[in-house]
Parts: sequence; C-alpha cells; structure tokens
Amino acid sequence: MTTTAHRLPAAPAPTRRTAFDWVFAALVLLGAVWGFQRYGASMDVYEKGIAACAVPAAIALGWFWAPLRPLMLLVALTSGAAMALYLRATDDFGVDLAQGEQVFWLKYMLSSQSAILWMSLLLFMSTAFYWSGLVLRRDTPTLLGSKLAWAGVFMALVGTLVRWFESHQIAPDIGHIPVSNLYEVFVLFSWMTTLFWLYYEDRYRKAGQPLGGLGAFVMLVVSAAVGFLLWYALTRNAHEIQPLVPALQSWWMKIHVPANFVGYGTFALAAMVALAYLLKTATPRALWVGLVGVPGVLIALPLLGFALLGDLQPDTFGAVAKSLRMIGVLLAFFIVVIAARGWINPRTPSPEVADDVMYKAIAVGFAFFTIATILGAFWAAEAWGGYWSWDPKETWALIVWLNYAAWLHMRLMKGLRGTFAAWWSLVGLVVTTFAFLGVNMFLSGLHSYGQL
Repeated sequence: MTTTAHRLPAAPAPTRRTAFDWVFAALVLLGAVWGFQRYGASMDVYEKGIAACAVPAAIALGWFWAPLRPLMLLVALTSGAAMALYLRATDDFGVDLAQGEQVFWLKYMLSSQSAILWMSLLLFMSTAFYWSGLVLRRDTPTLLGSKLAWAGVFMALVGTLVRWFESHQIAPDIGHIPVSNLYEVFVLFSWMTTLFWLYYEDRYRKAGQPLGGLGAFVMLVVSAAVGFLLWYALTRNAHEIQPLVPALQSWWMKIHVPANFVGYGTFALAAMVALAYLLKTATPRALWVGLVGVPGVLIALPLLGFALLGDLQPDTFGAVAKSLRMIGVLLAFFIVVIAARGWINPRTPSPEVADDVMYKAIAVGFAFFTIATILGAFWAAEAWGGYWSWDPKETWALIVWLNYAAWLHMRLMKGLRGTFAAWWSLVGLVVTTFAFLGVNMFLSGLHSYGQL
C-alpha cells in the first residue's frame, strides 16, 4: 500500500457575503416565520426546537455550498404550489386528496407519488448518461447526467415535502415526516447519496481535478436503490401513507433517521469510488478473486448473524432466494466491469484523487453515523425503556460503526491507503447493506417493523 498523502489545492479564502447571500437568509427566515405562524399550534416543544435549529442550518448550508440556495428556494416554491393546489380541493371535512390528484399538475407532476416517479425516471436517466459518457469517452453525456441528477434531487425533495403535507391531511394523528418505512427511506437514500455526489463532483471540478466517470459508479448504487423502492411500492403498496406504529411515534425519528442515512449514503458513495479505484490499481488476479470474495461475504453474513443472534425471520428461505438473485446480479456486474476496465479506466480520475474522495466520504458518514447511533440509544430508552438491548439491528449497527472506526483509525494512525483500503471500503458496503436490509430479511427483533 502507499503512504503518500494526496491533498486538494487549497480552497480560496472566504469572501464577504454577497447581497444574494443575505436575501437567501432573509427568505429562509421569512419562510420559517410563516411556518411557525401557520403550523406552530400543532407542534410540540421538541418539534419547535428542531424547526428552529433547521433555520440556521439551512442558511449555513446555503452559504457553504452556493448551488443549494436555488435548489432550496425552488423546492420551497414548488412544494408550496402543490400544497396550494391541494388546498383548493376541499370539502366539508378538509382537503380531499383524491379530488386534488385529479388536478392536472398534481396528477402528473406534483403529488408526492408523481414527483417520486419523476425522481426515479430522472435518476435512471442520469445513470444512463453518466455511463454513456464513460463508454463513449465524451464529456457532454456526463454533463447531462449531472444536470439530470440535480433534477432528480429536486423532484425527490418536492415529493418528500408534499408527502409530508399529504399525511397531515389524512388525519392529524397520521401525519409524520416521510422517513418511517423502507419506501420512504429509500427515497431519502436516493436523493441524499446523489446530492453528496454532486457536491464532491462540483468541489473537485472547481479544484481542477474533475472526477469524470466516477459518477457512473456512484449513480449505479442510486439506481439500485430506486429500483428497489419501485419494486417495494409495486409489491407491498408501500407508496400508500400508513399510520405510524407506536415505536415510531416519536420526535426522535426526525433526527435519527436522516443522520443515519447520511452515513449510509456516504458509505455507499465511498464503496463505489473504491470499485473504480480497484479497477485502475488492482491486479487482474486480485479482481477475479474479489469477484468471488465480495459476494461470498454476502453469503456468510446471514450465517454469522444467525450464529450471533439466533432468531430467524419466518420466511428465511424466501429471503435466501432474494439474496441469491442479488448476488447473481452483482456477479454479472463485476464480470462486465472487470472485462471492460481497459476502456473504463481512462475516464476515471487518478488513484490519488479517488482515494481522497473515498476518505472524505467515509469521514463524513462516520461522523453522522456516530451521531445517529447515539440518538438511536436515546430513542430506544424512550420507546423500550433501555438504551441498548442487543437487538439484531443495534448489534449490526455497532458492527458497521466499528468497521469504519477501524478503517479511519488505520488511515489516520497508520497511513492506510491503496488497494487494501479500497477493498475494505467495498466490503464495508456489503456489511452496511446487511445491517440495513439483511437484518430485516433474515433476523427478528425489536426493529422488525421494517420487514421485507
């Protein structure tokens, strides 16, 4: 492995705030005041605290990364327009969602389900254009892929906010932030992972080190998530808004789940960057060994989970069949990219740049995953009376945390870099996927409300 550190060019010195910076901050404050006036009576003290903290956080994010400012403003305006269209469709009991969705713009664009379907299409198209740029060795498809990714994030955020509004119109006790089931959190994962990728793409491009074909790899995992949420919606009617189970009726959900998915998204991003790194640096023999080894980890994890924790889901054989299909898809993908690496590698950045992206993504994800784990312990104490119960989900979350803690320790203390670090990151995604989905598929526990 190499121990030579790679650093980006120094960032430009901070500049004075522009007029648009202050206009943006004023608009965020005005929106917050309007929101408190209209909905403050239905918030408890914790929700008011979260909303109050979200205001400076939104301003800081907009100042930190300029593209977020038009995105936030456009999402707010579009979501507000969708809500206004719904409010026009009222009867004696309030907003009639079914009648509202007969309005052209709601039916085809701005209802939550329509917006999420548009998100799905745009992210699939983004992935296709990124891969077109990689295969054709052209910049134009890559640029189009980036723009489509932005459009997908926009529609995902609109769909999320409108779904939140729709849930409150069904009944006051049903309304909740849409991060409560697998369908909703896969929407969250899709736009959050994409947005982190767009941030790194923009930052490295401005530093004179464009990431090029890396977008094809990152958007591939996003497309996999989108494919899963569409399958889940079709087979389980998961797109329908349901009341929360008692354990989820907590304000902790509003902060624990998003923090968790910052971790999941950045870990996935780092793993896909690691795959591109390995295609460029690993020997052919190592790649073909990995072709067997990484799916092998997927097979071993359920056995390890059973050995550690015991209780299996009733439909274990069905879960095994689903896993084998997923492993088959992974094997086919690995075979294709390994065979085509001579064509792919010229369009991906240098190993040093890819290593830097991988490290930064894991560092951000680890910080947020740590926060999410602590918040989850507080939530567990409130819901179940104890901070930690060695539930399968909790145990595997700890395994994920220890995995990335060890990766960062070896990086910072021992200078870990190179192919070993990349393989570790790639296997880390397999472990994380098992903690997120595999536990729900194979093991029973307090978190079984997320079953597949």
